[in-house]
Amino acid sequence: MNIFDVNWIAVIAAALAGFLVGGIWYGPIMGKKWMGAVGLTEEEIQGGNMGKIYGGAFVFSLVASWTLAHTFATYAIDLSFTVKVLTAFGVALGFIVPAIGTNYLFSQKGKALFFIDAGYWLLFYTAMGVVHAWLG
Repeated sequence: MNIFDVNWIAVIAAALAGFLVGGIWYGPIMGKKWMGAVGLTEEEIQGGNMGKIYGGAFVFSLVASWTLAHTFATYAIDLSFTVKVLTAFGVALGFIVPAIGTNYLFSQKGKALFFIDAGYWLLFYTAMGVVHAWLG
């Protein structure tokens, strides 16, 4: 199997879905709490290079989505909708959450930030899993 033999429409759509989840999660749902947990003001955030931040975040979303699509494509059988969604959730729960948790422990970041960010990654990967399951 060629590493580029994936459903590219699903890859892009899933990356967009994860990106959308981030906009909602870090906007109206957890935006203020997240700003407090990282110690940034709205003015400081708006002073950042938004093209670089959002562009880079979307590229990372594409990499994550492609990796998920490639993982699904390596199986010799068609995976069910539920298996794809649970696998995506499991990637976040088993790899992403422990990785950020370890980083946050050593950098002595607060529990609030951990739970905000861990919740996001669980939702991000679940959203991508739903899109890949639906379009794949």
